[in-house]
Amino acid sequence: MRMAGLSHITATATALLPCFYNGTILRRSSLRLRNGGSREPKLRLRCVSPSEFDFSPPPIDHDLLDTISVGGGIVSEDGVVESFDNDDEALDAFDNGVVVVDLSHFGRIRVSGDDRLHFLHNQTTANFECLNEGQGCDTVFVTPTARTIDIAHAWIMKNAIMLMVSPTTCQSIIEMLNKYIFFADKVEIKDITKQTCLFALAGPNCNQIMSKLNLGDLIGQPYGKHQHYTFDGMPITVGVGSLISDEGFTMLMSPAGAVSVWKTLLSEGAVPMGSEAWEKLRVLQGRPAPERELSKEFNVLEAGLWNSISLNKGCYKGQETIARLITYDGIKQRLCGLELSAQAEPGSTITFDGKKVGKLTSYTRGRNGSSHFGLGYIKKQAASVGTTITIREDISGIVAEVPYLSRQHPPTNPTS
Repeated sequence: MRMAGLSHITATATALLPCFYNGTILRRSSLRLRNGGSREPKLRLRCVSPSEFDFSPPPIDHDLLDTISVGGGIVSEDGVVESFDNDDEALDAFDNGVVVVDLSHFGRIRVSGDDRLHFLHNQTTANFECLNEGQGCDTVFVTPTARTIDIAHAWIMKNAIMLMVSPTTCQSIIEMLNKYIFFADKVEIKDITKQTCLFALAGPNCNQIMSKLNLGDLIGQPYGKHQHYTFDGMPITVGVGSLISDEGFTMLMSPAGAVSVWKTLLSEGAVPMGSEAWEKLRVLQGRPAPERELSKEFNVLEAGLWNSISLNKGCYKGQETIARLITYDGIKQRLCGLELSAQAEPGSTITFDGKKVGKLTSYTRGRNGSSHFGLGYIKKQAASVGTTITIREDISGIVAEVPYLSRQHPPTNPTS
């Protein structure tokens, strides 16, 4: 795919994100785009400092969605890229190639102010006070009784913390956080979802594309590590991890620069994936989602989100409940993957030996519609991999391991 109007990046960007860039690396390198052997103009990609940016919000338009629509994407009335009519191809590319997904409908929350680290440290499950600029983590928003609200992916920046949350929870999380800001707290919460675009790059060939784009210094870095660059004259932040997996990368940018980034990724071989295929992938990977696996019905330990929880950081919302559950072995059920014999409706009862042991929370068909898979909470006595369960009276299922949950590591020593 040819890209028109590309030019060398100047020292000063001209259309920009809100004030959350803070890179300090002074590295300059060039990027050559290739298309069918023809030579394209070169882009220059480099890390930047915030002093180079005009921090006024960029104009909001629909150039990216127009570009995606012209390219065959199906876009909903509320601006969600639903499908490219290639779900099976995209799922295969996740396993064997590379996919790019427009996640701009996900929420982006900017938390700024001198007390931001301490504030989020107290309001979520992760240990923010041990993190430094350029690092990141997953953290869970919970109720005072440790019931789950959402998983947020956080980037620690120089002047702010960026939170990426699910599409359905952004506004409620902002309202909840604002309620906990006291008079003396130096904290500001801002929704910048409409002022930014968000892409996920995932699959085993991600590193090849990253190297071609002069982003190879992020390859092999820890989950959540991120750096700031300019791309075709526009600011972009790239972080390790694709929200659904520790592998892959996440890209946050101005709407004005999104079209160039999208076209470049496609020209380098990334397969576009819509939100419908992303939802299939979410279930197959086992990542919990709000209104499904994350709700006031289930606590954070039942959801198995151990990598997002600090057990020794002191008092925070939900901490007392989490401590009691661990101390008294109070985790009675856990989230599991389920290989199913037929289509099943979320909310259906799961039974084992004729007794109710849980509930199905998500369902999807596999590739080509030839298989059925679900997620559900199951009591511990029936939650071992390989156990045969029943949904309703006529659908059989086998408890299966799922990648996202298998990467969660309960501590062998709760105080560590």
